[in-house]
Amino acid sequence: MSDHAQPFRTTVLRLATGSQETVTDLTRACEDFLGEAAAGGDGLLNVFVPHATAGIAVIETGAGSDEDLLGALASLLPADDRWRHRHGSPGHGRDHVLPAFLPPHATLPVVAGRLALGTWQSVCLVDTNKDNPDRQVRLSFLG
Repeated sequence: MSDHAQPFRTTVLRLATGSQETVTDLTRACEDFLGEAAAGGDGLLNVFVPHATAGIAVIETGAGSDEDLLGALASLLPADDRWRHRHGSPGHGRDHVLPAFLPPHATLPVVAGRLALGTWQSVCLVDTNKDNPDRQVRLSFLG
């Protein structure tokens, strides 16, 4: 390790997810961050969303899987009045249950400065909370 290399680097992405349920692909932002933080080295990338109503998923995007995921979550966690957590939009309580199914973090291998993802895998923020469109995602590299 060179004298100026840092074994731990972190940054915060700020995203506006809007008023719809979303799956936001973060892969490019992760790769951009690693271009500088990993400097061609090996290590781990941790992706963390510090919100009680969002999660991180590693899935295929662009072929309908992102919409399928939102559909599955709507079936599994309907936005209706069954939830005890009742502030916010109707059914908002289900947004607080989401991180139990889609954790707010993922730790991914980095090899030679690049994410070691499978061919069709992408790193995504999953946000079903229509009440809070302003999100942060912390990217941390340990190498």
